[in-house]
Amino acid sequence: MRELAAPFVVPGPSGVAVRGRLKHVTAEDERVLRAVGAYQGGLASRDLKVRCADGLDHRAETWAARKRGLTTASSSRIAGAITKASHDQWALARRSLAAHIRTLEAGIRTLRHRLSLPIGAKGTKRAAGGYRSRGEWFQKSRRLKCLEDRLAAAVADWRTGQVRVVRGGKRLLNTRHHLAEAGLTEAEWRQRWEAGRWFLAADGESGKRYGNETIRITPGGQVSIKLPAPLAHLANTTHGRYTLTPRVGFAHRGVEWADRIEANRAVAYRIHYDTGRGRWYLTASWQRPVVRTLPLEAARAEGAIGVDTNADHFAAYRLDTHGNPVGEPHRCPYDLSGTAAHRDAQVRHALTRLLHWARRTGVTAIAIEDLDFSAEKTREKHGRRKGFRQLISGLPTGKLKARLVSMAAEHDLAIIAVDPAYTSRWGGQHWQKPLTTPRRKMSRHDAAGIAIGRRALGHPIRRRTTPPSHDRSDRVRHRTVQAAPGAPGCEGPRPRIPGPRTRSVPPDAARTRATRTSNTVWGVRSEQEWVQGTLLFGD
Repeated sequence: MRELAAPFVVPGPSGVAVRGRLKHVTAEDERVLRAVGAYQGGLASRDLKVRCADGLDHRAETWAARKRGLTTASSSRIAGAITKASHDQWALARRSLAAHIRTLEAGIRTLRHRLSLPIGAKGTKRAAGGYRSRGEWFQKSRRLKCLEDRLAAAVADWRTGQVRVVRGGKRLLNTRHHLAEAGLTEAEWRQRWEAGRWFLAADGESGKRYGNETIRITPGGQVSIKLPAPLAHLANTTHGRYTLTPRVGFAHRGVEWADRIEANRAVAYRIHYDTGRGRWYLTASWQRPVVRTLPLEAARAEGAIGVDTNADHFAAYRLDTHGNPVGEPHRCPYDLSGTAAHRDAQVRHALTRLLHWARRTGVTAIAIEDLDFSAEKTREKHGRRKGFRQLISGLPTGKLKARLVSMAAEHDLAIIAVDPAYTSRWGGQHWQKPLTTPRRKMSRHDAAGIAIGRRALGHPIRRRTTPPSHDRSDRVRHRTVQAAPGAPGCEGPRPRIPGPRTRSVPPDAARTRATRTSNTVWGVRSEQEWVQGTLLFGD
């Protein structure tokens, strides 16, 4: 059994993003938005190319030179937003390359291990066995050489700082060669490709009017854009600005957004076009002050809810401070099929139901597993279990954790992350059968939720067994009492309590033993040597 990591409280969100729709956009507004997005998108593409060519030689001087070159073609604020976006995109591609290298290394280790075993050797729970036939062994040896070549190329790119980035998305770029399978025409694909490469974003700046000088939104919802110098002839207001006809509003966190812009605090904006729906949207985002994380003991004060993440539902169970399950299991189903927007909405609705139930129960924390399937979904590890690989690949672990943390912060709930090792196995072993009744159907996932909650509260997953049938001592089996974390274990010594221990001892046995003088006299030379007193013989 591997060593388990200690549970910890997940830090709260550091930013907020809300989205509103730009309704009733006129033809002139759309023409200006398309022109600005295409022009600034071209600048962003050229700047990203220069940033990727710099690689590891990037310095503050080269960043300043790039910004000066973009300022002459647009403005200083637009140039700052473009250079920052290019640097962030390069850093993201760098992290993705590191994750790709780790995946290749994990696959190579598995292949080398299985190739070293005899043909048909059986595996264990911890490691896979040998391959079943000589032909499969030969095919896997070829795949090992292929992965080694990919790893060598990836490591070479990492050392030189080279990354491969596609503005608009690599998947959309490859869709151009499979339009019939995607159900798109060339014109529809071209529209998506151009919209994905537009750049209509601006970072906020505190102290400026309404928190943003490039894309300005008044408290009434009026949107105006500072046009680049070559497009200044499209302005319909003073100072080279274009004011859109529609007004925007934010139903969610609208009061918080209004308070920020009225205080001239920084707010970043992004305008994008949804080609599938034919709608324009505006996203506002801002940073939150760093909030001190709630201590672990304070998060455990009112118990917790253990949540087991599955492919189609959340299995949750409420536990009190002593780790005892309370009430009935709670399940929040969702459907991860369909488009990415549909999957995201399903996860959001399921989390909303979970958080509302947590508020009604009165707990202060939600316990989840710290899942990471980055090295667990390769075919080298699971072989022909393609369905299982697709199952773990479909679990939204990254988005789930980020969304749960941000949504729980609004409900004043702490998130406790625990080690996911053995939770399903031990939960089903110790909690599934004892809690199953004719009216309660316990699944393995419900029992795993109890195991997760107990681990977050600092209790062991194992529960106490039933008491003996003939008396209340520990002669046969352990006690059923739920002990506190600091109490002695079930096999440990019990505290000395005056009075009778069993029915065979008289009531004053403890007092008699305490006041009785021993007949044994201990010697000086050794504690094991004893001397008997003098015997008196009467006449």
